[in-house]
Amino acid sequence: MSLYEIYCQHPIVTTDSRNCPDGSIFFALRGERFDGNQYAAEVLQKGCVCAVVDDASVIPADPALAAKYMLVANVLTALQELAAEHRRHLTIPVIGITGTNGKTTTKELTNAVLSQKYNVLATQGNLNNQIGVPLTLLKIRPEHEIAIIEMGANHPMDIADLCAIVRPDFGLITNVGKAHLLGFGSLEGVVEAKTKLYDSLCETGGTAFIDAGNELLTPRAIGLKTIPYGSAGDVQGRMTDCSPFLSLELSIGQENVGISTNLIGSYNLINVMAAAAVGHQFGVSANAIKAAIEGYRPQNMRSQLVDLGHDNFLILDAYNANPTSMAAAIGSFAHNSAAHKNLILGSMGELGEESQAEHRRILELLADADATFDSILLVGEEFTKAFKALSDGVAVALAKHTTRCYATSDALCADDSALKNLCGTTLIKGSRSVQLEKVADVLRK
Repeated sequence: MSLYEIYCQHPIVTTDSRNCPDGSIFFALRGERFDGNQYAAEVLQKGCVCAVVDDASVIPADPALAAKYMLVANVLTALQELAAEHRRHLTIPVIGITGTNGKTTTKELTNAVLSQKYNVLATQGNLNNQIGVPLTLLKIRPEHEIAIIEMGANHPMDIADLCAIVRPDFGLITNVGKAHLLGFGSLEGVVEAKTKLYDSLCETGGTAFIDAGNELLTPRAIGLKTIPYGSAGDVQGRMTDCSPFLSLELSIGQENVGISTNLIGSYNLINVMAAAAVGHQFGVSANAIKAAIEGYRPQNMRSQLVDLGHDNFLILDAYNANPTSMAAAIGSFAHNSAAHKNLILGSMGELGEESQAEHRRILELLADADATFDSILLVGEEFTKAFKALSDGVAVALAKHTTRCYATSDALCADDSALKNLCGTTLIKGSRSVQLEKVADVLRK
């Protein structure tokens, strides 16, 4: 029996030996610090019907026991091939979403909008990599009517490889910016990598949702079937308020609606328009789009507003950061109407040779910002190095904001004087590796 035939009879897949539902198929993935092959016997005892392994030595000699093992050349490849086979049997629309910033928020908003009318299967959290994407596809069941697959990338061919599995009918690139430069090499490398989604749509005759105002992406969509939004197309909008929550007026076809979101940051305007454009294409009414967007609340440290009491608030945006998202967050926060504003910024990762230059540019942006911050607290080695190397003029400009540097988030957490003096609204923004959530936890107490 082929692996796909086994899957059709037992359509539950797991890669975690601690989570083995009865009747599931276990894929023994390998990592730098683990080898799933070593848990094959254990998961079969727990109730899995099949263990997919790539180490023949773990297969028992007893034919009756060995029958529950499937030996493959590479377990990850087998998982991806199974997902691709399942995708070939699907007849529902599949929407692929990628981008440097905003892809998870746009995916969540799009899911909320489409769920007003359809049974939707969407990527959970940010399971958007070479493992998460096939696992998501394998969760699609006959009752689902639309699938939304988020795709992330750290290297030039990641999106191309994922598109070969997903084969999206529709695609949306939120934007392109400076991120993962260690893997992509340059902004042009980012553009080339992300627009592999357009190449896939071109090959399959698919359709791209395009931010009509994005000068980096629109030229790459020439020759594609496109649905524009933003500055052109059936869905356009304008911000009416952002202090701190984004409010906007949205034009959807022939209808106009006012929307009050739970999103922080003017940069989310284009993400809302993207989700509305997808909803409009699939026949979701303007009022249903409004209800979905107004009902969405960000989680998992993605521009969350945390009420600390006594008119003190956190804008917690510490899931990840890159130069583009950092600049956008600072720019939006600079126009926040709070009387007292503070910044806690963590170093940005995976920038390679451009790291020091990009951190220095963020500090120069802060120095030139048309806003006054009570405190700027910088966390991480890269920001510390950049701060020490600033020109006298920039250093003086930052001094007026009471700028301090800390090697780690733990070091900042230990500085009671710095944290206890924070009042008003504080933006916490940084790469996940800096663990700025530790600082948020201290401020919550």
